[in-house]
Amino acid sequence: MNTPARQPEVGLTVVHRRYVSYAHAHYAGSLVDGAYGLGLFGDVATELCIRSDGDEGLFASYSEVQFRAPVRAGDCVEVTATLTRVGTRSRTIDFRLTVVARSRPDLGASAAEALDEPLLATTATGVVVVPPKSAA
Repeated sequence: MNTPARQPEVGLTVVHRRYVSYAHAHYAGSLVDGAYGLGLFGDVATELCIRSDGDEGLFASYSEVQFRAPVRAGDCVEVTATLTRVGTRSRTIDFRLTVVARSRPDLGASAAEALDEPLLATTATGVVVVPPKSAA
């Protein structure tokens, strides 16, 4: 079904959740590299662009990337993208990656727990560009 894209609106938010598999562990302590979170930001930005502009868009830049807490294999993470600025073809997006559940190998091989308070792990601001609107 081909539905015309709506007009992009500041405040539009898209959320993805994902389990971080042990295949992504890159460092001691089952730590996952920061690029993993940036890849998730790209995924959620793609959906945001589809919803706001009817196009996947292209990432132009990141700024103010901050790695605030570790992401580990066995985590369940929530990635949020919020549209904060709409230009003619550019869109500014604020990103947040939080850990909402974490494995607990100290309690058993497959033990895990949902966190009472999500742990803010990564934040960033990004800019994407979309094609110009065609004249009707």
